Amino acid sequence: MRKIRLVFALLIFFGIVVHAQDDTAAKEAQKALRNSTDLTWEANKELTTNDFPTAESDYRRAISKSSENTVAPFNLGTAYYNRESYGEAFGRFKQTGEKSEKKPEKHKAYHNLGNVLMKKKDYQQAVDAYKQALRNNPNDDETRYNLALAKKMLEKQQDEQKNDQNQDNKDNQDQKDKNQDQNNEGDNKKENEGEQNEDENKDKGDEGDNGENKPEENKEGDGDKKKEQEKKPKEGDQPEDQKQQPRPNQLSKQQIQNLLEAMQNEEKKVQEKMEARKVRGKKVKNEKDW
Repeated sequence: MRKIRLVFALLIFFGIVVHAQDDTAAKEAQKALRNSTDLTWEANKELTTNDFPTAESDYRRAISKSSENTVAPFNLGTAYYNRESYGEAFGRFKQTGEKSEKKPEKHKAYHNLGNVLMKKKDYQQAVDAYKQALRNNPNDDETRYNLALAKKMLEKQQDEQKNDQNQDNKDNQDQKDKNQDQNNEGDNKKENEGEQNEDENKDKGDEGDNGENKPEENKEGDGDKKKEQEKKPKEGDQPEDQKQQPRPNQLSKQQIQNLLEAMQNEEKKVQEKMEARKVRGKKVKNEKDW
């Protein structure tokens, strides 16, 4: 009985301790939330005075203080969205939608998330975000309108992608056809060149049969003439005595020399006779007879 009472007493004691710890944690969480809320209010005021760097810093501090404060990331996401920092805004709205437990907050977070995705032209995810917003507030006509617009833009985008794909396929096919045509032209050119070479070779063969392209020694009579010329010694190969021998009916050098000397002697005799005649026939001049 005493053991039962002791166990019961211990349970009561541990229950009191756990309750005290829970109270302490709750108080600390409430304190952190109050500090986070205060920082959020400060950031809101700084944002209204266009002091964005300070406001951004306070929003970040507020978010780090308490995860229960979903206003801070939502307001920071809105500030990013207004400055067209869509990547940063996407992260903050997504954080708000996941952390929020109240439907109105979830609705606003996913609605704005859809707007960010529309700016990024990610229409498929925008459709999903607007649907999530409508699940938390089916009566929001603005979200419903945005959803219809996102679906229309998604359909248009898919059609354009399909057309682009078809065009790419057509371009690829055209390129393949062009390459095939070039290959065919090359093959035809080679075939024509082969036929042309074959015709030329055939023509050359026919010309060879006519004797026009035969070597000189193969022509009629040329072979015999060439053989006779080869048998005759060349002029440069003749001995010196044969070169000096006079040809028939041609005087030798000595005969020519003798003939010249005879002609000179005959001419000398003629001149002497003429001189003698001149001496005999010369008149003597007489002195004048006064």
